[in-house]
Amino acid sequence: MWTTLITNTKYLSGLLTLEYSLREVGSKYPLVALYTDSFPEDGHKALDARGIAKKHIPYLLPATHKDFTNDPRFYDCWSKLTPFSLVEYDRVVQLDSDMMVRKNMDELMEIALDASDVDPHTGKKIFAASHACVCNPMNKPHYPKDWIPANCAFTSQHDTPDKAQVEGAPPTAGLAMPNGGLQVVVPSARVYSMILEKLQSDTAMDYDFADQSLLSDLFPGRWVALPYKYNALKTLRWKGVHDKIWRDEEISNIHYLLNPKPWDEFDDSQEDRAKRAEERKRLGREEVFEWWWDMTKRRHEEEKAKGIDDGF
Repeated sequence: MWTTLITNTKYLSGLLTLEYSLREVGSKYPLVALYTDSFPEDGHKALDARGIAKKHIPYLLPATHKDFTNDPRFYDCWSKLTPFSLVEYDRVVQLDSDMMVRKNMDELMEIALDASDVDPHTGKKIFAASHACVCNPMNKPHYPKDWIPANCAFTSQHDTPDKAQVEGAPPTAGLAMPNGGLQVVVPSARVYSMILEKLQSDTAMDYDFADQSLLSDLFPGRWVALPYKYNALKTLRWKGVHDKIWRDEEISNIHYLLNPKPWDEFDDSQEDRAKRAEERKRLGREEVFEWWWDMTKRRHEEEKAKGIDDGF
């Protein structure tokens, strides 16, 4: 099954369009919203009105406080490790709620991973994910100094763009860090136990990027690196970042990471949207927001036909 974490209504519009997009591309697997205690009543009503399955999960945090003042989103990210605990399911693909699926990617449910009873200390394929981009294209001053294009796994694929569409760089490439936005997991009590033990350790203080830092430290090189197209970070498309490998027509799942999000813009009129799209085209940046609005327009039409009009 597909899962996505939701802790507040700021990401709810994203979740609803994600769920709609999975259905539009014909996925045969349902999406389950993993919600925490902080998820409010109006959010529950929105999910229930649309018949979206949901499951309560605990809010995970390290035993020792980690200050994410510069990136508050990382406080929530620890809970994205929960799918490793969902042993009632054979396979879970965790998706961030700021993603949108453009092509059926049910094949992720079948890729070879270690069985749930394999020793996680020696297993070679604990989970699957795409690499994190460590280029720091927004030049955030608090990011590690080694987050530069020369250390990015995607940079290593610039000379082989055709191959980049079907193969990820090796899990040991660059800084060898997976992006936590999409994780293909065979739930395992043994793996989850290791994760919880690490969360209780003092070393959790060293994890600048929460869940993905923990996974790269706990299972170095022992994960399957997927092609970028399954977790197509919007920044990869920017000119001078990884546009050498990006191809619009190949994207299975786009990830609207960092701010702003598509739903942060008012969909006030087609004319205004057209103007924004033209400006994005000139900048070579967020014109992919139009992909989200086009999908969301179709979602809204379906919902209104069912009498659902709650503003999400």
